[in-house]
Amino acid sequence: MSGMGIGMGMGIGIVGCGTISGIYLENMPRFRGLSLKAVADLRPEAAEAAARAHGVAALSVTGLLARDDIDIVVNLTIPAAHAEVGRQVLEAGKHLYLEKPLAADLGAARAMVDLAATRGLRIGCAPDTFLGGGHQAARAAFDGGAIGRPLGGTATMMVAGHERWHPNPDFYYADPGGGPLMDMGPYYVTALVQLLGPVAEVTALSSRPRDIRTIGQGDRAGQSVPVEVDTHLLGILRFADGALVQIAMSFDVDGHWHSPLEIYGTEGSMRLPDPNRFDGQVELSGGSVLSAGDRPYGEGNWRGIGLADMAAAIHEDRPHRASATLAFHVLDVIDALHRAAEAGRAVRIDSTCTRPAPMPEEDMR
Repeated sequence: MSGMGIGMGMGIGIVGCGTISGIYLENMPRFRGLSLKAVADLRPEAAEAAARAHGVAALSVTGLLARDDIDIVVNLTIPAAHAEVGRQVLEAGKHLYLEKPLAADLGAARAMVDLAATRGLRIGCAPDTFLGGGHQAARAAFDGGAIGRPLGGTATMMVAGHERWHPNPDFYYADPGGGPLMDMGPYYVTALVQLLGPVAEVTALSSRPRDIRTIGQGDRAGQSVPVEVDTHLLGILRFADGALVQIAMSFDVDGHWHSPLEIYGTEGSMRLPDPNRFDGQVELSGGSVLSAGDRPYGEGNWRGIGLADMAAAIHEDRPHRASATLAFHVLDVIDALHRAAEAGRAVRIDSTCTRPAPMPEEDMR
């Protein structure tokens, strides 16, 4: 199957063969120019199963990083391990692409970004769902003035808790790296930043209604998981352009009637699809509906497109879209929301970023 026109092969290694690795492994052949070479995991049996299924080598992390034919390492470990594994990847002279968040804390993320800059290496970071058809359709309409000057909006992700479906949900409730904002916030904040630009200031309140969660599925069903972080957070983001967006992130709500994302402007309003997906439709207050399926990568699950774009950008010597600068700013916003909730006051955002370039309208598969 053909994929993005990279024009030059990039050897890929994957560290971390947990739940999220499945879609990355499945999608790798869909992007021309990406060549999966090896996988690694602290659990040898997990790496061996993935290696057998995809016809590559199962190695230790050290062994994978020593391979000369691997150019980019994809870090799919749990958030608490992102910075340490990322450091090892960069010190081995490899480019790094990792799942969100960039790191479990801001200091570790900054150290990783600084190391990459010193070594002349790139970091790319999920989410890359904003590159899909749904959010690129929203970007085109927004840039075209469909809602005028942005005034505000809402971002809502409220579920009952990932322990209902995840067989090993401990890290969702661990400190550091746990909680709904750290888990799902990157999708929502990234989608907002790619439309509205950087965030200047935040304020928030949060709570922890339960101290224990019970695993609902898998071999550990019925076991208890301690909750070390707040699991219900409400906040306000003030963007540098003046727009005010309300954000609600929760692992405590069993059903609600809010849209994932809405943006309000001087000339109209826009309802956006789930930022954890590539598909969906964009609704405008005037009655227009824009379908993700009318644009590239608007149907199905295209996780890994950010990796493919980074590989292409390395070859073409241009900025990649799911960049470390964007991911660091998003993490800075998330960290500031947590600090605002703890301190009970507004917190200014020190970092900034530029909006990533829109995806080309032509299909690059």
